[in-house]
Amino acid sequence: MRFGLFGTGPWAHLAHAPALAAHKDVEFVGVWGRNEAKAAELATEHGARAYPTIDGLIADVDAVAIALPPDIQAPIALSAARAGKHLMLDKPVAFTVAAADEIVAAVTEAGVASVVLFTRRFMPQLSDFLTEAVATGGWIEARVDHVGSIYTEGNPFGASAWRRESGGLWDVGPHAVALVLPVLGPVTEVTAMVGARDMSHVLLKHEGGAISTLTLSVDVPPAAAREEALFAGEAGIRVAPEQPWDPIGAFGVAIDQLIAAAGGGLPSELDVRFGAKVTAILAAAAESATSGRTINL
Repeated sequence: MRFGLFGTGPWAHLAHAPALAAHKDVEFVGVWGRNEAKAAELATEHGARAYPTIDGLIADVDAVAIALPPDIQAPIALSAARAGKHLMLDKPVAFTVAAADEIVAAVTEAGVASVVLFTRRFMPQLSDFLTEAVATGGWIEARVDHVGSIYTEGNPFGASAWRRESGGLWDVGPHAVALVLPVLGPVTEVTAMVGARDMSHVLLKHEGGAISTLTLSVDVPPAAAREEALFAGEAGIRVAPEQPWDPIGAFGVAIDQLIAAAGGGLPSELDVRFGAKVTAILAAAAESATSGRTINL
């Protein structure tokens, strides 16, 4: 599968580009970026070519991988889908429900495959844990703490303008939502509150009556950082396993799923339709935090 990469930031360097270059079933064709010099540098590093235009790169590939802020990713993804190209997107797929739904409609109409890189969901330890949790059932509660800081020395994401503006709700919130949805099912009500240091507290009521509690931030003091997920119910308490941080490996699994779906196999569980559901939940949380109301979905 011929891939074009859009984006030249830290995530493109850490995950997208090396994973595309290493995958045996991928031809890494080219890179487009808002900074032409950075695009040329990244492309040269991985034996690809820098493209001066978005449309030019879309025209030359079978699939696009996008490592850009959500509001920039969404229109590129839409153009690529309408051109019949498969999509490898970052989370969240968009900042608005309307933009996410428009991508879903384009993907459906064109019949192309899609995968959204909820990174940890592609790691085998977590995938196995969630499969077992779904099979066990009987859960009445989930709690996910995804609390840390991107502003510590050496963290490459601290300079990200969209993360500074949108905070943990939109940056790490997608990961938290992607953990609870497959186990507890669709969300019907969302309530949220944001406190000091970007501490976002989100309550999700699921269709079956279970409640998820999400605590999210990318700006806490280092001593307050934590990452944990658990489910509680008839089977007791099950805590998600610790797992190695392997973004290139996770991206490789995502590429496998995209290629399989494009070849007529089953669609990925983490396709743009799933991504749009996550966007709807996060948008509802943002609205709730601003209005002080519970939002019905």
